[in-house]
Amino acid sequence: MLLPRVPAGYGAGDIAVATVSIIIPTYNEAPGIGALLVCLRQATADEPDLEIIVVDGGSTDDTRGLARRAGAAVVRSPRKGRAAQLNYGASHASGDILYFLHADSYPPPGFVADLRRARRQGYGSGCYRLAFDHGHWFLRFSAWCTRLPLLLVRFGDQSLFVQRELFAQISGFREDLLLMEDQEIVQRLQAHGPFQIMPRAVITSARKYLDNGVYRLQAAFTLLAGLYWLGVSQARLVELYQRLIRQDKL
Repeated sequence: MLLPRVPAGYGAGDIAVATVSIIIPTYNEAPGIGALLVCLRQATADEPDLEIIVVDGGSTDDTRGLARRAGAAVVRSPRKGRAAQLNYGASHASGDILYFLHADSYPPPGFVADLRRARRQGYGSGCYRLAFDHGHWFLRFSAWCTRLPLLLVRFGDQSLFVQRELFAQISGFREDLLLMEDQEIVQRLQAHGPFQIMPRAVITSARKYLDNGVYRLQAAFTLLAGLYWLGVSQARLVELYQRLIRQDKL
């Protein structure tokens, strides 16, 4: 597994303005990837050194072409799977801050300034709270819970920032995990230093909830999370996920 080179001196990027690399894993995200990238470019128009890396897992649609035309650097991961794709993207990144973002999630305006502020304040990693693009009361409640300092409500949809040297120190995401890789890495990051839950929210798509039913999907996620923490194998969790949840991402 390739990981970013550790710079000479922890926190060396704090001396100047820290650079940011946005890393987006994709698999058949053609319907939305172009709009996300246009939004990110508009929101960071005054950030000439910011890089956006789309790490594709072998899409069969035009995800890669759309991403290139929208100005992103596109790499194809040798392995499909969010953890493997994120590590591969990080190995191609040059930023002092690695910002991992899902293809259906939009960070708040001024997010780059938030990431730099967190770095100056000594946070090695962190995430935003969550908001959904749908007004269902249960989704609003679920999103509200992401402000709580509990590992059980840390999910990849909230995005994740990690200082480059810290990401290398912990050896990145665990590529043997196809599910729960987000909570697992947050647990390790919290063990290495302060983790910030930033007071604003990433807006993410509720499409999977609407496709599967809000309560049904939440029940499935709760079951899978509980089984993971009880030590159930990834093979069994993936089998259950594919049986319980309508999707084409695993």
